[in-house]
Amino acid sequence: MQYALDTASIKTSLDVLALKHERIARALAQVGYPEERRREHSFATLARIVVGQQISVSAAASVTTKLLASLGGDLTAEAVLRADETTLRSAGLSRQKVEYMRCLATAEATHVLSLEALPSLSDDEAIRAITQIKGFGDWSAQMYLMFSLGRPNIWPVGDLAVREGFKRIHGLEARPTIGQLGALGEPYQPHRSALAMLCWRFCTAEPL
Repeated sequence: MQYALDTASIKTSLDVLALKHERIARALAQVGYPEERRREHSFATLARIVVGQQISVSAAASVTTKLLASLGGDLTAEAVLRADETTLRSAGLSRQKVEYMRCLATAEATHVLSLEALPSLSDDEAIRAITQIKGFGDWSAQMYLMFSLGRPNIWPVGDLAVREGFKRIHGLEARPTIGQLGALGEPYQPHRSALAMLCWRFCTAEPL
């Protein structure tokens, strides 16, 4: 399946939405187009999702650097399974994250999770394949589908910044709930990944 969340695809999706929805056009005029966030389709990217859970971006970068060093620069399932708990903990992983990392590595090594098969699965099938692994919820799977597989119609309703950005773009009085945002996103198919990125940008970017 073609990667459909590169810079050109994001712009195309948002231009299509802007023609149909005045508030999207207005938001683009205010903050511009979101930047591409492509990530490698790999075990290492999934492992970095585990590392980054519930810590800051800078802290996650520091832990990842230490983890790579402790594994000899090789962030693969095999390297994780060879390492003992002390090695993984010394890189800054909590006991819970060590468990999640090992579950991920075991799933990949035993082909319970097939990275080769993920691109050919539907969005729902790919999310189910990832979330069967301990430590991976819907949000983590959705981020992987958006940025590593380039899926154009992912709608991460559990993301607080997406809900806040949608509220601001549409001039809503209150931030939508998860259930409300699911329904509110229906008219924006099949371009909801780009819209989610615009919601994030609207929360953080300075006006043009």
